[in-house]
Amino acid sequence: MIDAVLLDLGNVLVFHDNALLFRRIGERAGLPGAEVARRFTDDLWRALNTGALDEAGIRDEMNRALGTRLDRAEFFDLFNSHFTVHDEVLPLVERLLGRVKLGLLSNTNAVHARWVRARLPLLQRFDAVLLSNEEGLAKPDPAFYRRGLERLGTQPARTLFFDDVPEYVAAARALGIRAEVFTTAAAFARSLAESELQAWGGR
Repeated sequence: MIDAVLLDLGNVLVFHDNALLFRRIGERAGLPGAEVARRFTDDLWRALNTGALDEAGIRDEMNRALGTRLDRAEFFDLFNSHFTVHDEVLPLVERLLGRVKLGLLSNTNAVHARWVRARLPLLQRFDAVLLSNEEGLAKPDPAFYRRGLERLGTQPARTLFFDDVPEYVAAARALGIRAEVFTTAAAFARSLAESELQAWGGR
């Protein structure tokens, strides 16, 4: 029996195009998109995702790395310019509310989190919202998944997890979570209907 569904954010509830992000930042900084991507090192992403940098810190670090002088408003708009809401999946997620325990487990940062919360009021109705920058943990750290299960009050074998990154799905499966790679809204609906989620109306 499935009594909890845990979702990723990027390319599940919202689409993000990192190549577009780097290209747009590059246009502002006078750099090729590939060079912008290179300057966003693994260490920098780790600092963003684990909350070591707040919004001001992220802006300062990006200005330093790229030689720009973006103010708060311009930086916020630019750094979120690669997002679009995945409207097709939202009605499917809304159908889960009140039927199962519903949670979010996302690697993100303070800037993206503010953008997403403003555009996805649905998140306020989730049973648990765990953002890596607020928890100080990030996928694929097993502790992050365990914290999500704890917040939802569920067990791995009773939880469905959807993420677009195969590495993160594999990490969830290693803990016994029923995890699948998210591809499309239609495939997501089929997975819910074919699962042991008896509360799902599509079964």
